[in-house]
Amino acid sequence: MKRVLVTGGAGFIGSHLCERLLNEGNEVICLDNLFSSSKDKIIPFMQNPRFEFVRQDVTFPYYAEVDEIYNLACPASPVHYQVNPIKTIKTSVMGAINMLGLAKRVNAKVLQASTSEVYGDPEVHPQTEEYWGHVNPIGIRSCYDEGKRCAESLFVNYNLQNKVKIKIIRIFNTYGPRMELNDGRVVSNFIIQALKGEDITIYGDGKQSRSFQYVDDLVGGMIRMMETPNDFTGPVNIGNPIEFTMLELAEQVLELTGSKSKIVYLPLPQDNPTQRQPNIDLAREKLNNWEPKVHLKEGLQKTIAYFEQALKKQ
Repeated sequence: MKRVLVTGGAGFIGSHLCERLLNEGNEVICLDNLFSSSKDKIIPFMQNPRFEFVRQDVTFPYYAEVDEIYNLACPASPVHYQVNPIKTIKTSVMGAINMLGLAKRVNAKVLQASTSEVYGDPEVHPQTEEYWGHVNPIGIRSCYDEGKRCAESLFVNYNLQNKVKIKIIRIFNTYGPRMELNDGRVVSNFIIQALKGEDITIYGDGKQSRSFQYVDDLVGGMIRMMETPNDFTGPVNIGNPIEFTMLELAEQVLELTGSKSKIVYLPLPQDNPTQRQPNIDLAREKLNNWEPKVHLKEGLQKTIAYFEQALKKQ
């Protein structure tokens, strides 16, 4: 049994990670300020004696004896991280400093949940871990992009200077049950619009592409990354390399929901990437043959079923 701290553990991805760690017999401390997450996601775990919830902001120091730390705390959707951009930067940077300090103090292994956003609007396709990115440091998305880039730098330098045992993963577009109704990302937007019979809004011409990863595949990759030898730090892309255009996604959501919603086109937001696709060769090599297994249609069916129930509870 390991004692594991998950910051952002009440979020969409964090709650799935907490559940998986509990199912594997570990003790789990979930630290979350509930800014862009919900206690509802972790209520099913509250009766488990190996689960502990701490309501705290990761920008404040936290002390606990733990073996591993998964640092997921940060709003990940533009709708949420642009509400308070200074807070978003502080969460990424000060949160990383606090978790690295804790890992150094108790000799824990610490994983940084970084993002494909560090690649910005990429000029290389698909993106490998060696690509440095194409990011606007003063753009509307910079609070998140540059915050995560700085966090990666902090992790690397804590490892070089203080020998902290670090892992860095770069998460590509992830979806699945427990996404917030107001998440603001494309999969949840399309599904909710379709279920409500509202127009499906595509920004731009619909030809911009993304690669969509089901949450179970991501959690499996995260745990395998944590299990790699200490001399392998990453970063490693964790995503599904199968690419879809926004129009293809919208059409698949319409088909699976049976919705009569119409597709409408709106102007593309500033600094919105036109392509995003991971090269996952390194993950396949280093993470014990990790490979995303859930196809988009199967994952969408499960996500649609979740949102149908969530909308009924409103």
